[in-house]
Amino acid sequence: MKAGIAFLASLATLAISLAAHAAPQAGDVTAGKAAFAACASCHQVGTGARHAFGPRLDGVIGRRAGTQAGFNYSPAMRKSEIVWSPSTLAAYIRHPDEVVPGTSMRFSGWAYSEQKLADLFAYLQTFP
Repeated sequence: MKAGIAFLASLATLAISLAAHAAPQAGDVTAGKAAFAACASCHQVGTGARHAFGPRLDGVIGRRAGTQAGFNYSPAMRKSEIVWSPSTLAAYIRHPDEVVPGTSMRFSGWAYSEQKLADLFAYLQTFP
């Protein structure tokens, strides 16, 4: 009986350890700024940011898609009813046409790692 309990305790400890190593660390703002460089050809953030080919992304997390004033969104984006969160943004960044069919965003998606996405979102959250 004691051996069975000890085995289960060891198994639980191993599972917790593996889960901790598999989970991404908190986002790193500096690494997120580097990740954003791939977005910067179409999007801007920060003081003086303006709409470019894509909308500026200040305050994007928590905002409803297609509602940034002054940008001409596609009808698909305006009708999407998505509220941008880390999970909805991650899905969109990976597969924009699947998340919002008919979007005018012209890229096929990026296969960012969970950590790189966490870094990107940490950076974007510095621009409320």
